[in-house]
Parts: sequence; C-alpha cells; structure tokens
Amino acid sequence: MTDRKIRKATDVLILGAGPAGLVLGNLLQDHGVDCVVLERAEPAHLRTRARAGFLAAGTVRILERHGLADGLHRHGRAHSTCEFRTTDGRFRLDYSRLGRGERHTVYPQQQLVTDLLTRFTAAGGRVEFATEAVAVLGADTGRPSVTVREADGRPATWRARYVAGCDGRHGAARRSLPAGSVRRHHHDHGVTWLGLLAEAPPSLDAVGYAVHERGFAGHMARTREITRYYLQYERGTPAGAWSEDRIWDELELRMRTTQYGPLRRGRITQRAVVDLESDVLEPLRHGALFLVGDAAGLISPSAAKGANLAVLAASLLARALADDLLHGDPAGLDAYSARCLTSIWRAQEFSHWMIGLLHGPSGPDGAALFHDALRRSRLASLRTSRSHQDWFAEHYVGV
Repeated sequence: MTDRKIRKATDVLILGAGPAGLVLGNLLQDHGVDCVVLERAEPAHLRTRARAGFLAAGTVRILERHGLADGLHRHGRAHSTCEFRTTDGRFRLDYSRLGRGERHTVYPQQQLVTDLLTRFTAAGGRVEFATEAVAVLGADTGRPSVTVREADGRPATWRARYVAGCDGRHGAARRSLPAGSVRRHHHDHGVTWLGLLAEAPPSLDAVGYAVHERGFAGHMARTREITRYYLQYERGTPAGAWSEDRIWDELELRMRTTQYGPLRRGRITQRAVVDLESDVLEPLRHGALFLVGDAAGLISPSAAKGANLAVLAASLLARALADDLLHGDPAGLDAYSARCLTSIWRAQEFSHWMIGLLHGPSGPDGAALFHDALRRSRLASLRTSRSHQDWFAEHYVGV
C-alpha cells in the first residue's frame, strides 16, 4: 500500500494564491470552468503579507469589469501626484492631468488578496492551503500532473487539462521547465533597497522620490496609518543592521526635511532587503503549462508594475482558457505568450528608465560625474517639458 494519493483535478490547476492566481480563479469560475488553487501558505499569511499597493487604471478597469472591485472602491484611495526632491530643488507632477489622464488607486495588496479569496471561496471555489507544489510533469502531453506535498507532509498528485504557474520566481512552474525550452533575460541593476513599513501616517500627499548624493529615498503611502519607505542600501548589509533612529535620520537627510518639513515617525514593522533585478522568460507557454505574474517576469519595484502585470496576464489567460475549454477555440492560448510579453517588455523599459533616473554610480570618477550630470538633465527635462511629462504619465500609470 502506498501513501501517494491520486486526485483528479478538474480542468485548470492554479499554482499560487496571489493576485494572479486568485484573479484567474475568480474569472474561470465566472466562466463556468472548473479549477483548483494550490497554495503553500496558510490563509492568515495571505491576508497579512504586505506587498505592492499601487493599482493602475487599467488594472482597476479589469477588476471592475469582473465584479472584483468592491473592496478597493470602499477602501482604496485615488492617487495622482508624485514629488521629486533633488539638489536642484523639488517639483511635483499631477499625472492625472498628463498623458492619458489616468491615476492610481492605492490599495494594499493583502487587502486585494483578501477580497479575491473571499469572493472565490464564497462562490464555491476550492483552495488547498498548506499544499506545496513540487513539480509539474507531462506539460507537453494532453494530461499534465502536479506533484505536491500536503499539509500533513504526505505526497500527492493532481491532474488537470492545463496548469497555470502563478507561484512566483522560485515556484514549481519555473523549476519544472525542460532544459533548453526557455530563453531567460536577466539583468542585475546593481542597486539595493531597504524596504520598510512604518506605523506612521504619510508625511506627503504624494509619492516621494528623493535623489541624494547618499543614495535614493522613497516615500509611498499605503493607508492613513501605514507608510512604505525605501532607502538605497549597501549590498550585502543585513536588513537589521541599522537601528530605527538611524533609519529615520537617514530618511530625513535624503528627503531634505530641513527644507521641506519633517517626516512623521513611527515604529518600523517590516524590513526587507531588495536587490533590484529584472528577469523575463520567453516563451510563457510550455505545452499545457502557462507562466503568469512573477513566474513569467520579475520586475524591479521602482515603477510599481508587478501586481498590475499579474492581473493583466491573468485576465488574458482566463479568457483564453475559457475559449478553448468551452468553445474549442485555441487562438487565445496560442497568442497568450506574445501578448503578455509585449506588456512585460514595455513595463521593463520604463522600470529601467526609472532606475537610471533615481540612482547612479557614486564617487568622483569621470563616469559617475557624467552619469550624475545626465540624470540632472533628465530631471530638469521632466520638470519643464510637457511632452516629457506626458510620456512619463502614460508609462507611469499604464501597463
């Protein structure tokens, strides 16, 4: 007798219950397509895991179209202003009046995930928590399977017509890709951030980008009581190396609070070291396995694109899967990879531009001085050129 259990899943097996997986699950369920979500974490972890918080206008439209926007309409806040602080002064852009006239909605990702999870399970959707996907097998066949480790530690196998890898950069979907089947585009931007969550009200009514000779500092509101901050950080330094007082002192120095007013301090509740990297796989379809969200392409947080790209890809894949499974039309599945990669690369290009705008090599050598002069010129153009501002606004909000 074996302790391996064979379970026949329905049509689509979704790996991961983040925004990509839960949007996909909700949309498939609305189409009448059977699906199961496998998630290695417990529900409480999903509901409290702090991640991104800026939803683009297109993302909000997708959520509205499918009845998934009630929570963000009740609790989200419209946002349309960013402020740049530099050695040459400060300036603001109201990007809702530029480009396509669109704005962000600030809504913490953990609240969106809670909304999506509640709706999915209330409508009968099935999520297997504390279930870790180990490997995707037979993706090039008509009946792939996924081996998992269940909450009690025992192995099991799930089967489905299609598998959606929404389980991130280090998940089973990526690990299971056959050697030589994918082209990886990877770039380390050479910049590290210390990401912080503080129990402190926002100090600005804008996203704050501070360009300073000691490194970048950023201010992003999350709620009326919580603010996310970023500090450019020396690579290899542990997240806990600096005291809270040192962190706040450094934030105030780089954000030039002696000129523009103090920050509202509070207890720092979360720290994480983030190495800014870009990582894209091509193609995003491998037989019956589809890559979605961070599994498809990792993007730096410099332009707040990750969750928005995940929702867009999930909506495209849901429609394509429904067309194939319900109507026998595979055209959407065939086009999925190319359509997603177009958006991913546009977002990557803007993120790369933002990294260059906000950071630069330090030191007195000629290359660093040249880069800093270019950066000052770019910021001056962004401050004064309407066409440059329109380009920024369109790409800052769009995916």
